[in-house]
Order: sequence, then C-alpha cells, then structure tokens
Amino acid sequence: MGTVRILRVYDDGGPGELRVLVDRLWPRGVKKERVDLWLKDAAPSPELRIFFDHRAERFEEFAAAYRAELAGNPAVDQLRALAREQDVALLYGAKDPAINHAVVLLAAIQGQQQTR
Repeated sequence: MGTVRILRVYDDGGPGELRVLVDRLWPRGVKKERVDLWLKDAAPSPELRIFFDHRAERFEEFAAAYRAELAGNPAVDQLRALAREQDVALLYGAKDPAINHAVVLLAAIQGQQQTR
C-alpha cells in the first residue's frame, strides 16, 4: 500500500510518486509535465469554491459542505484505489498549506474526520 499526502503543485514530489492535481482550475504557470493525472471531480463544486474564497473564517463551514460533496463521490474511491498501488501526492494550488480543500480531501481518502 502506498502513502497519500498533499503537496503544493509548485513543489517537487518524491521519486515514483503519482502527482494528481485535485483542483478544478489549472494552476497558473504549471506545465503539463508536472502533473500525472488531473482529477477535477475531486475538487469542490464551483459554488463552494467561490463561497470559501480561501478565507480562514469560512474554512470550517466550507470543510463540512465539502465533506458532504465528497460523500459518495467516485473520485474519492478512485484516489483510494491509486493509493493502494503506489505513493500519491494530491496537488493543490492554494498558498496556505493548512486551509485548503486538499486537507479535507486527504482526510476523506484516509477515512478520517478532518479537524483544524
């Protein structure tokens, strides 16, 4: 079984690690060669993304709504299956490493309840 971690899309990953972009929008200035798989369906809905706007005071409400979106989302099962085979880095473009959707997604993949 591989490991799953989150990583900023602009950072280098580990050797042999599958780099999966989990943002709905392609990050500015990133070449396609830096991403192995783009899984848009794992990202929050456009409405939820706009509501969150990376504002810390909205993170808890955003996380609860995003967890609800992830319940039954086939992208979560797809990421779990990938992680059974290899190491996976969930790539995100946000600047804050603690307040972003990838933190919530990682917890969902690992079957944990994410708290800040």
